[in-house]
Amino acid sequence: MNLFVLGDVHGCYHTLRELLTHWQPATELLVQVGDLVDRGRFAPECVQLARELEAAHPGRTVWLKGNHEHEMLRHFGPSGPNPPWLEWGGRATVDQYRGRPQLLREHLAWLAQRPLCWQNEHLLISHAGFANTPTPLDPDNPQGVLWRRGPLHRQSTQRQVVGHTPTPDGQTLFDPTSNTVYLDTGAYTGQCLTAVRFSPTGELLAEFSVPTSRLDIALV
Repeated sequence: MNLFVLGDVHGCYHTLRELLTHWQPATELLVQVGDLVDRGRFAPECVQLARELEAAHPGRTVWLKGNHEHEMLRHFGPSGPNPPWLEWGGRATVDQYRGRPQLLREHLAWLAQRPLCWQNEHLLISHAGFANTPTPLDPDNPQGVLWRRGPLHRQSTQRQVVGHTPTPDGQTLFDPTSNTVYLDTGAYTGQCLTAVRFSPTGELLAEFSVPTSRLDIALV
């Protein structure tokens, strides 16, 4: 089965819906690298759409956890509030859930269950990538799969696919040193949202980019 791997969405609901028209659920596994929420104008709608697609296509979608979901869960959890998160995207998400307590509870429960990575023999997909750290799956490790900035560690047989670090020009980026594809093409900044189709063996088959809908981002 081929894979359809989506970059960081950040509340860009209309853009996400358009990009999903390229997904072929009968023959492809959809994997999204995390950061559905924050910054864009429609975080709840993005999470709800992800849940609906998961229910409609059992076994055909994987929605990974990003650092923004991790910090959102912390804000609304027993150790909250989380003031730093509010300053880098969370305030918009809090505002969008205001007056929708039942929806928020349902979404928090779903987000808490998101995995940190998906892999097969040839591909390793996560939010920020695997670096040379002893505890990459510790969600609070600043060098782990939710937070790493900078070069990643080359895997012996797997190509890494990550989001998290926006590419400078709205284009996907390939780092041959670590054999990593970077998919965050800056949707929330008004550039585009991108997905890449891979074969099960990690061969890049096609790339799809949709310019960010002006409906999805705050107009300054």
